[in-house]
Amino acid sequence: MEILNRFATTAALCVLLTFSLSSHADEIQDANKLFKQGQLTQALDKVNAYLANKPKDAQARFLKGLIVNEQGDAIGAISIFTELTNDYPELPEPYNNLAVLYAGQGQYDKAKVALEMAIRTHPSYATAHENLGDIYAKMASQAYDRALQLDKNNTGTQTKLALIRDLFGKGAHNTKTVAPTLAESTPALPAAPAKAVAAEPAKSVAAAPVQPEPVAAPVAKPAIVAAAPAVTVTPPSKVAPSSAAKPVVAPAPDVSAEIMQATRDWAAAWSAKNVKRYLGFYAAEFKTPNGETRDAWDKLRRDRVSKPKFIKVEIADAKVDIVDSAHANVSFRQSYNANHFSSVNNKTLSWVKTANGWQIAEELSSN
Repeated sequence: MEILNRFATTAALCVLLTFSLSSHADEIQDANKLFKQGQLTQALDKVNAYLANKPKDAQARFLKGLIVNEQGDAIGAISIFTELTNDYPELPEPYNNLAVLYAGQGQYDKAKVALEMAIRTHPSYATAHENLGDIYAKMASQAYDRALQLDKNNTGTQTKLALIRDLFGKGAHNTKTVAPTLAESTPALPAAPAKAVAAEPAKSVAAAPVQPEPVAAPVAKPAIVAAAPAVTVTPPSKVAPSSAAKPVVAPAPDVSAEIMQATRDWAAAWSAKNVKRYLGFYAAEFKTPNGETRDAWDKLRRDRVSKPKFIKVEIADAKVDIVDSAHANVSFRQSYNANHFSSVNNKTLSWVKTANGWQIAEELSSN
């Protein structure tokens, strides 16, 4: 069925990140102008020349990702933005662009994970939240389609499917391609993601590959799994106490919820192949499974996380056991799927509260 085919309509990738520029800023400015003028080969040559001297420059790499995608190499663009998330896990824009690219290929699970990471790094990133909602809608439409194939007379499913069709048929919008802009003097990292460009109703339902929009681009809007909100503690009232008033005590944090959230974040980082963030979940005193050195274990995990073309890690039946205020265990059923291998096993993570938050001290697996 042609449910939500508008999801595949063209959208623009995020605008360039607003990083502080070096004395060679004119080179990136020139490359950006060429990109805006459609001179992609010349723009790419300039960016590559710049990166030859500054291979870690985030803004140049971000622009290269936009250019490569515009040239029709979505796989190359995915590789560039993935590397950016590994080197700069605190930036939401590369995650958003990854989500739009994945959605353009119909990989909605991966788009969901990427958007979840964008939201975790920038909870107020409205575009990522909107894209996430659209991914959910797309996935829901596919599930309803399958349900109707099994039971064509299910009126409840027909009604739900009609509602989604109506939502995207009348209210869908498609972002116009916008040339990226460069900020000449800003903080080392972007203060906030670029705003989404006003969209017009999509007229075509052709399944064209998505070309995500600069940092704020929904694939006719892709989406991702919204992360569970972090537990917050309401501060005590500032009202002056009276002789009869009792002191206001902030509620103690829910350790079980914190452990579950940390476990979900760990699985999401692994699924997103974000090596730096994934390894960051392991404590300095982590007990390696085979007694190898920590450096040797880190190298092995880097290879195993980065080499597969895709990874999907899911957890089920999770149970938290609180040992004390600084130690807890979580046991669950883990499903691991990659392009070359898949497995299902039981796993237990032992968490310890450190200066960096909850981290993994030991990891045990069994069939």
